[in-house]
Amino acid sequence: MPAKEADPAMTETYDLILKGGTVVNQDGAGLRDVAVRGGRIAGLGSFDPGQAAETVDCTGLHVLPGVIDSQVHFREPGLDHKEDLESGSRAAVMGGVTAVFEMPNTNPLTVTEAALADKVRMGRHRMHCDFAFWVGGTRDNVADIPELERLPGAAGIKVFMGSSTGDLLVEDDSGVRAILSAARRRAAFHSEDEFRLRERLGERLADDPRSHPVWRDEIAALQCTQRLVRIARETGARIHILHLSTAKEVDFLVAHKDVASIEVTPHHLTLTDEAYARLGTLVQMNPPVRAPHHRDRLWWGLSQGLLDIFGSDHAPHLLEEKQKPYPASPSGMTGVQTLVPIMLDHVNAGRMSLARFVDMTSAGPARLFQIARKGRIAIGYDADFTVVDLKRRETIRNDWIASKCGWTPYDGVAVTGWPVGTVVRGHKVMWEGALETPSRGEPVVFLEALPRG
Repeated sequence: MPAKEADPAMTETYDLILKGGTVVNQDGAGLRDVAVRGGRIAGLGSFDPGQAAETVDCTGLHVLPGVIDSQVHFREPGLDHKEDLESGSRAAVMGGVTAVFEMPNTNPLTVTEAALADKVRMGRHRMHCDFAFWVGGTRDNVADIPELERLPGAAGIKVFMGSSTGDLLVEDDSGVRAILSAARRRAAFHSEDEFRLRERLGERLADDPRSHPVWRDEIAALQCTQRLVRIARETGARIHILHLSTAKEVDFLVAHKDVASIEVTPHHLTLTDEAYARLGTLVQMNPPVRAPHHRDRLWWGLSQGLLDIFGSDHAPHLLEEKQKPYPASPSGMTGVQTLVPIMLDHVNAGRMSLARFVDMTSAGPARLFQIARKGRIAIGYDADFTVVDLKRRETIRNDWIASKCGWTPYDGVAVTGWPVGTVVRGHKVMWEGALETPSRGEPVVFLEALPRG
C-alpha cells in the first residue's frame, strides 16, 4: 500500500492562530480555528498551537469578519483639534472596527488628486485600522471625477445635497446630474433638500434643540431622496443614500433598490426625539434623530432586507462646542467606537440576528463598494477580524471613548455584547481594551480601481 500522505494543514506554520472561537462567515457559524500567514487568512479548521508564532485563545468568543464603517469624519486636516486620523482610528479599533471610509468635508476639502494623496500619506502606518477616503463631488471637479474615483485610497464620490459641517454643497438637480453622469462607481449622498432647509430656517428656536427635527423635517429628506433617485435613473447611475432617517423614505425606496443602496446609523435605530430633553445638543445630528415611528420603520426596513449597511457617521465635536446654545451648536456626535456594542446589544435583544449584523458590517460594505479581499472569513482574504463576547455586559462610559472629544451620547448605557479584540491584516491591534500593535493602517483596495499593468 502507498504511504499515507501527511495532511499539509498539520505541517505548515503560521504567524497567528485564532483558536477555539465560533467563526461566523458566509457559510454560517461554527467552532473553528483560523490560521493567518502574511496578513491573509491561510486556513480554517483545526490547528495545533505549535504551528504558529502566536496563538490567541478565543474560547467562548465569536470571531466575526472585520467590521467596516464606511462613514466617519476624522476632521484632519483643518479641524484636528476635534479629531485626527490617529485618534479617530484608535477609537475605531478600540470598538472593534477594522476599516473606515473617511469623509471629504475637511479643510482643505478632499476634492483634488493632491488632497486625496495627502490624506493617504497621512493615514498610512499612522492610522490603526485600514482606510479609504471619500472624494467630494463639486461643480468644479466634475471633469476629473472618472480619474479621482479610481485613485489609490478613494472610496468613491460623496455629495452633500443638504448643508452640513464644511463647505461641500451641490443642492441643484443640474449639479447632481453632472456628477452622476461622470461617476462610474457608486456615489454616496447626504440627502436633505437644501432649498427646503433654507425656507424653514425660521423653524429653529433659540436654545431649543427639540426644534432641530422640526426644521430639518421628514419632507426635506423625502423630497431630496425622490429627486436623487429620479436623477440616478436618468443618468444610469448607482447611488448610496447615507444615514436614512425617515419612515416615508423607507417606503419610497422599496421600489428603487435597483439604483439605490441604503445606509442606516446606530443612533437612528436607537435614539428618538425624547433624547433632546435628556441630552440636548449632544444628540443634534444631520439628519436629525426623529420621532419613534421613524425609528420603528427603519427597523422594519432592516427586517425586510431593504437596508444594506450600518455606518456610524462618527462626527466629533468638542464638548464645549456642542454645549453652545442651539442653533449655534454644531451637528454631530461620536459613533465609530460604539457601533459594535450598540448593535450587538440589539442582536441580544432579538431585534436582528448575528448573521444580519455581519452582513450589515462586513459582507454588505464589501459587496456594495467592491472591496478587494475584505468582508468575509475565507482563505486568501485579508486577516481582518472583530472578536466579540456576545454575552459580556458592560456599561459604556465617556472615559472609554478614545476620540479627542472624549464623550458619547451613550454614556451610562448598559449593553450586552462587547468587542474583545481587533485584528487588522493579521496584526492583533486591540485586545481587551489595550492597543497591542503599533499603527499599521493601509489603504483599502477596490476591485473597480485595481492597479493596471
